[in-house]
Amino acid sequence: MPYVSSRARILTLCSAVVVALLCVAAFAPLPVTIAYPGMTANVLGSSGGQKVITITGTPTRKTSGQLRMVTIEATAPNAPVHFLDVAKAWFRTDEAAMPRSAVYQGSAKQADQVNAQEMQQSQDAATSAALGHLGLSSKKVHVDLTLAGVGGPSAGLMFTLGIIDSIDGNGHGGDLSGGRVIAGTGTITANGTVGAVGGVPLKEQAARQDGATVFLTPKAECADAKALPPAGLKVIPVTSLDNALSVLATLNSGGKVPSC
Repeated sequence: MPYVSSRARILTLCSAVVVALLCVAAFAPLPVTIAYPGMTANVLGSSGGQKVITITGTPTRKTSGQLRMVTIEATAPNAPVHFLDVAKAWFRTDEAAMPRSAVYQGSAKQADQVNAQEMQQSQDAATSAALGHLGLSSKKVHVDLTLAGVGGPSAGLMFTLGIIDSIDGNGHGGDLSGGRVIAGTGTITANGTVGAVGGVPLKEQAARQDGATVFLTPKAECADAKALPPAGLKVIPVTSLDNALSVLATLNSGGKVPSC
């Protein structure tokens, strides 16, 4: 029987312990969520068989082109995410590992309630911003926004642009989109301020997958937006509703627009 020194036995035992710890680390669930590009929806059209924007109390117009809101999806709050999942996401452009607390607040049911509340607030602010821009009274004009299965505040900007395009277009008989597929993200306030939302790189992926060639992003998120934009997607920073409308008008006239 070969002789094994005490030093060799100790090294073998330590190595076994290290391997065991690495295995535990690799397969132990982490407080992390994996996010990836989600669905997009043309706010000028229908989603899930329902018209996204319905307006009564004022004339509306036919539109061309598309104004697409974008989303990200994420693993469920109770779904286990392991080190290997995080490592895989690190090397992909269509996945991102994010702290679970940054995506979900509480249980899945609580997260759904928060997202639904934020979506309603976003829709109310979008309606106020759009009607305020057009000089219309919310007492006479009713806007109904329907987008099943989507929560959060990040569609505010695109809802606002969609309402304006449905009623007034660019103010000169044309479309805000200029016939293009334009996507975007950003919160909106009743006075038209555009705010940051997060997840912009993944939303760019979703936008390009669904045919967008232009992407409007909050200016505060330009650093993330320009990190690795998909080929063929022009990324334009905006700070407000008026700024977004000005950018689209310049784009449609063939002028030079800002870029992240």
